[in-house]
Amino acid sequence: MLDVAVIEDPAAAEVSLDPIRARLLAELAEPASATTLAAKVGLPRQKVNYHLKALERYGLVELVEERRKGNVTERVMRATAASYVISPVALAEVQPDPSRSPDQLSARWLLAVAARLVRDVGALITGAAKARKRVATFAIDGEIRFASAADRAAFAEELANAVTALVGKYHDEKAEGGRDHRIVVAVHPSVKPDAPAGGAEA
Repeated sequence: MLDVAVIEDPAAAEVSLDPIRARLLAELAEPASATTLAAKVGLPRQKVNYHLKALERYGLVELVEERRKGNVTERVMRATAASYVISPVALAEVQPDPSRSPDQLSARWLLAVAARLVRDVGALITGAAKARKRVATFAIDGEIRFASAADRAAFAEELANAVTALVGKYHDEKAEGGRDHRIVVAVHPSVKPDAPAGGAEA
């Protein structure tokens, strides 16, 4: 089972967003049969089987084993990942485009950049899985508490200068065999786990 899987197929995204199927995916972090799931989610076994077939069709669940019980063969299923991310590719016609209105101080532009990050890294993971290779990535995730808006602005300026200097030092346009990489650096207010929707810390 993967830690995270990327859903790029619009039909698979639609299947995964159904509330009942999403609940089944959560329950299938551990292998289970339709009978076991039916008791957990309070649905008839036949209905659970119907939903499991839809999830299996799009690669969201997989067969772990088959158990023979009398005249019945019980299929034990498991989710293919512990969690899923839906790529903007699934909404290709309306996916965000950061180049449309770039603005370093716009939260919506940051969201468009983040969506592109999900799309691109998702595509890299999909391609690497087919080629049975790993993707070379690096990320930093942390928190910082600013005493004032002025400190935050000063930090952003120093960070931009430092990143610009590093890019200038290591970027080689003419390097033979070199490979382009994208760098994304973002700063935004923290959202506390128990905060209501839209409730970021000011």
